[in-house]
Amino acid sequence: MTSRDLILGRIRAALGDTGTVDEQPLPRGYVSAHAPAGDPAALLDLLHRNLADYRALVHRCTEAELPVRIAGLLAARGSRTVAVPAGLPDGWLAAADGRLAAADGVELLPDDGSLTAARLDAVDSVVTGCALAIAETGTIVLDAGPGQGRRLLSLVPDHHLCVVRAPEQVVASVPLALPRLDPARPQAWISGPSATSDIELDRVEGVHGPRTLEVLLVTA
Repeated sequence: MTSRDLILGRIRAALGDTGTVDEQPLPRGYVSAHAPAGDPAALLDLLHRNLADYRALVHRCTEAELPVRIAGLLAARGSRTVAVPAGLPDGWLAAADGRLAAADGVELLPDDGSLTAARLDAVDSVVTGCALAIAETGTIVLDAGPGQGRRLLSLVPDHHLCVVRAPEQVVASVPLALPRLDPARPQAWISGPSATSDIELDRVEGVHGPRTLEVLLVTA
């Protein structure tokens, strides 16, 4: 059965001219990834380059260094209010000696669903995790899972600090990413800070989301 036969058969079935159509799987022999999927280090390097190419600020650290790096990046930006999605690991917002980042005057705003767009517009930063990251396209995917929060959290604040765990959250390509995502969940696909060039091809950032995207690539 060709693709033409399959399509025409579905049309006849929909019109009631025939019985049910015998579904035949179509051959999908195309390459699912061009990046070296079996080389985690190479995948991480590719993700780093493509994120930076989209003008994201990319940093690397180990799991043990993560709390200090997050606190340092928030301090370097001068963030005083930080939105925190439900399920964000407690240790991420603690300094090396166990103190919360808020000890230096940072107000942490846990999201219980009551943070409005107006309130988030006045928030300096948001810290989230992610569902996964795609190396070939430099894309980070959020699906409102634990530590990611509502789409509002990652769209309204001007600064988004996102943590990607490697290698478990890094995939080579979009075809490899899709089977790992639940299509019923609300997804946000992020490739760099929000930007548009609609007016005279002049790039303007921060139009439809954060003006600044910082990504922490975390290894063991």
